[in-house]
Amino acid sequence: MQILRVHPNGRFLMESDGTPFFWLGDTAWELFHRLDREEADLYLTTRADQGFTVIQAVALAEFSGLTEPNAYGRVPLKKGGSGRYDPSLPDTDGDYSYWDHVDYIIDKAAELGLYIALLPTWGDKFNLLWGKGPEIFDRSNAYVYGEWLGRRYRDRDNIVWVLGGDRPLTTRRHFDVIEAMAVGLSSGDGGRHLVTFHPSGGTSSSLYLHDEKWLDFNMLQSGHGKRSNPNYAFIQKDHERQPVKPVLDGEPCYEDHPIAFKEDNEFFDQVDVRKALYWSVFAGGFGVTYGHHCVWSFNTEPGCYFPMHWKDALRRPAAEQVKYLRKLMESRPFFERIPDQSLLVVNYDGANHQQATRGEKYAFIYAPHGIAVHVKLGVLKGRSVRLEWFDPRTGESTPIGMAENKGDMRLVPPGHGREQDFVLVMDSED
Repeated sequence: MQILRVHPNGRFLMESDGTPFFWLGDTAWELFHRLDREEADLYLTTRADQGFTVIQAVALAEFSGLTEPNAYGRVPLKKGGSGRYDPSLPDTDGDYSYWDHVDYIIDKAAELGLYIALLPTWGDKFNLLWGKGPEIFDRSNAYVYGEWLGRRYRDRDNIVWVLGGDRPLTTRRHFDVIEAMAVGLSSGDGGRHLVTFHPSGGTSSSLYLHDEKWLDFNMLQSGHGKRSNPNYAFIQKDHERQPVKPVLDGEPCYEDHPIAFKEDNEFFDQVDVRKALYWSVFAGGFGVTYGHHCVWSFNTEPGCYFPMHWKDALRRPAAEQVKYLRKLMESRPFFERIPDQSLLVVNYDGANHQQATRGEKYAFIYAPHGIAVHVKLGVLKGRSVRLEWFDPRTGESTPIGMAENKGDMRLVPPGHGREQDFVLVMDSED
């Protein structure tokens, strides 16, 4: 594998040899903490087969990650003189430590062509706004822990560092911890790996950290609060910031997650997930992250809030469909793509919002619910354009025909209704 870099135009990621990289992530927050080797192999192999490129996982996990042992009876840290778990004292003693297990999973991911977006800690370990914590980080031990992690994984090319962990930065100490950890990581790995920040719901890393030199790209969490959450607006806002940095939605709504976290609500389904993914990428995201509520948690006790076993959740509909988004984005010139709403003569607010993106000689317009697309021609180069409908459920395309590249045109998708979203594809024929 090749280490990842930011493209010179500041909008995308690429491999070190310049190959375009599309971030198709999966949230597997409890991966290191809850799975044994055989289970991790199953999970990683499945996601690689489904076309994912990045796995987001946490070293010091959310679910009692300091006190509850992993599958091999090991915890990540030793206790210091105060009797509290100490980030400056990683427990690497004995045979197959907690960190040996992390090593195994990272290396297995590399064998399968997967990058690990590695969170050094979940946010409750520095800001116990909710969760179990405890808070264990200060500026001093955050640097030591970051430097140790950076050194340990310096030579693994399939690492991206993700600071934060679903908590806001609200005090000076929070900022100090994150800054010290970032400096420590860079000291340990020589600055080899990209760094970003995973924020709390409804916010972006740019809110706190856009101007930080160590922040290589912005990550937002549009979250799980409502259907048809306009994450495209978040992406657009970050896309317009200076200095230019890549951006993606690192946590849109999870498949089979109860809406607004309430067990008596409906669950987000494949339609909600597809909409969030296509909206954000077409708005300027260099990639996007999928998630399933029972996979990130690696749930084994189905109930109302976590409705199925994680193994049964691995092949839920949207998890099988996201590869078609990657396929579409990699099918045309990658680094020239921009968001461009000028392609739309008519657009809608709310659930029917249409989002457009294009290169010099191609364009994609996402139309939820099979709503007709009223497109402006003449934006692309060339005298004529070839038109087709792309189906996000199957990855198949249906030809429409040719059109002179001027004026405007109203096109009706092949189906209509909540589950009938389509992408209008236009290609210059010169």
